[in-house]
Amino acid sequence: MGYRSAGTAAKDPTYTPVHFTRTVPLPWMRLGLVVCCGTVLLCRSTARADGYEAVSSTLSDDYARTKLRDGSFQSETYAFGDGGHFAGAARDDSIDRLTFMDVARVIAVPLARRNYLPADGNPEKTKLLIMVYWGTTGGAAGSAGSNGVQKLQASQASLTSAPPPPADAFSAHCTCDATQLNTNIAAMVKGAGQDQFSSAFAVVAAENKARYAADLRNAALLGYDLEPAAASGLALRNRQEDLVAEIEVSRDFVVLKAYDFQALWKHKKHTLLWATRMSVREQGTNFGMALPALVANASQFFGEDSHGLRHRDLPEGHVEIGEVNSLGVVQEK
Repeated sequence: MGYRSAGTAAKDPTYTPVHFTRTVPLPWMRLGLVVCCGTVLLCRSTARADGYEAVSSTLSDDYARTKLRDGSFQSETYAFGDGGHFAGAARDDSIDRLTFMDVARVIAVPLARRNYLPADGNPEKTKLLIMVYWGTTGGAAGSAGSNGVQKLQASQASLTSAPPPPADAFSAHCTCDATQLNTNIAAMVKGAGQDQFSSAFAVVAAENKARYAADLRNAALLGYDLEPAAASGLALRNRQEDLVAEIEVSRDFVVLKAYDFQALWKHKKHTLLWATRMSVREQGTNFGMALPALVANASQFFGEDSHGLRHRDLPEGHVEIGEVNSLGVVQEK
């Protein structure tokens, strides 16, 4: 996908970042715990071009939450891990300037509503390690007008246009048959045009291959299913085209991956229990302001199976102002 890691964890003395691209000796790892208080208010500046987010959540067969008599889930403790920030091709301060702790504080609020609670620092009592990844994908939209496509179109046009006849001055000094000369020139021009067409076609084929590979990587990251649609299902094919169009534009995303902390800590075994992927179109989105709604909207699938990709409306935020109270007159000093 061509991402570059651009973020680092906040330098909190109680936190050591953990990256699962390699095995980490966990005995020295401290737990990153986040406790958030207060109410998040959103304003209309969180407006987005799409107005909806895409959510996909998967669940391991080995994971199931225990329900209590009142229907709520039994609480489970977790520690956060910094998966890293993936910067998009274009600079966007609304997401690029956020630290891991900025993102984690927001995520901790809906996690608590789902009865996922921060651990107290005791690894023996920590059930989950929730890795947090966020950033912007690199969309492939616009490749239809790439330089390779333009050259291919130009070479196609040259193949269908007739070659110009030889100049009269050249014909007057030529002892060969004019008709044969025209035929030879036409063959030469056609051959050159075919070479140009073949070369341009090879470039476009390579671009299409790279575009398809980028689509697959983005789909895997964001939780989109791009399996070929059934030939007889027109509606299904249209849906697949819509999904491809979505992932071919740059999207801001957050991915949460919950691992079995005990298996990792005691046995160095990476056991993924659940993963939730959420994204929204990057253009027109202030990620920092939209993040609370983005995560809260997707939180119903934390630790649950969404059974495929879900599109959910992102509500416009509002601010409620209570009764105004006078604090009296302050004298000038």
